[in-house]
Formats: sequence, C-alpha cells, structure tokens
Amino acid sequence: MTMAKRDTYTPESLLAVAVKVFNERGYDGTSMEHLSKAAGISKSSIYHHVKGKEELLRLAISRALDELFAVLDEPGAAEGRAVDRLQYVTRRTVEVLMAELPYVTLLLRVRGNTGTERWAMERRREFDHRVADLLKQAAADGDLRADVDARLATRLLFGMINSVVEWYRPDHGGAATSEEVADAVVRTAFDGLRTNH
Repeated sequence: MTMAKRDTYTPESLLAVAVKVFNERGYDGTSMEHLSKAAGISKSSIYHHVKGKEELLRLAISRALDELFAVLDEPGAAEGRAVDRLQYVTRRTVEVLMAELPYVTLLLRVRGNTGTERWAMERRREFDHRVADLLKQAAADGDLRADVDARLATRLLFGMINSVVEWYRPDHGGAATSEEVADAVVRTAFDGLRTNH
C-alpha cells in the first residue's frame, strides 16, 4: 500500500488539478477518487480544502465567469459607440478565454446536470445577452450590416470565439499569441459585419 504524499496543496493548486481532470473525464465522469489520484493526496485532504467536487466545479466556473463579466465593466466596453464597444468586448473575451483556457473550457462544457451547472448556464446566458444587446445597438446605429440578422450574427460571433477552446494549445511550439488570435477573430468578424462608411 502506498501512502499518499503529504498535502502541500493550496486551494488554487487543487483547483487547477480538478479543472484538468474535469476537462479530461467530464464532470459527471469524475469521482473524488479520480481527483485524489490526480492530486496525489488522500480524499480526506481534498475535503480539508473543499466540501466536494461540486464546490470545485463552482470555484472553477466562477473564476471564468468573473473574468468574463469583468470585461463588461472595463472602460472600452462601457464607453463610446456600440460597435467599438462590441469590438473591444470581442477582443477581450478572446484574451480572457486564452488566459483562462482550462476554466473557460470547463464553463463551455457544462450541461446543466447539477445546480451549479444550471447556475453557470444562466450566468453564461446573461453574459451572452449583454453582448447581443451591444450588437443590436451597433446595428441600430447603422454601424453593422443590415442584411445580417442580429441574432444570427451573435451566434456566429460566439461560435467563432468559443471554438478557440477546441483548437488552441498554448504548449505547442509556434502557437499563436493571444493578441494574434484576438486580432484574427476581430478582423474576421468585423470586416464581415461592419458597414463600409
């Protein structure tokens, strides 16, 4: 029988391990035993830090949501023409997604099977609605093409942004920087959406 190593984990480092395991196995497919093995500490040591795996899920998802919602309070998102604010929010959302990749990946994969997941999905919808409102305002201002439905444009924009979690791997040599990816997303989206005036 091997002894679990002494618990040198902080809540932050334990959370990073949990997020990695949740993303690999899926939240529903992860047990406290899986988390214990991945961390190399006993289950009781994990319970020393948190009540259980759902608390780890909530902490992880909160980190992603807090970062995303903070973008909406930045001056670039709150001041100026709606189209410029929308472009700013798009850029910053990509940057947050890349900076907090494992946490945002987990957020985007929740399916509503637990109270925490339902809460996360509701918060995500709230964020999406706030961005959609910016897009609608930019369209009403005449800064976005009138021949593209605002709801469809919103879905396409989020589809492009959220797809980054599926292919971006910062540890691969030659990976694009977050600035390069954000520039590409903004150029691709807004060259297609903006009116030419």
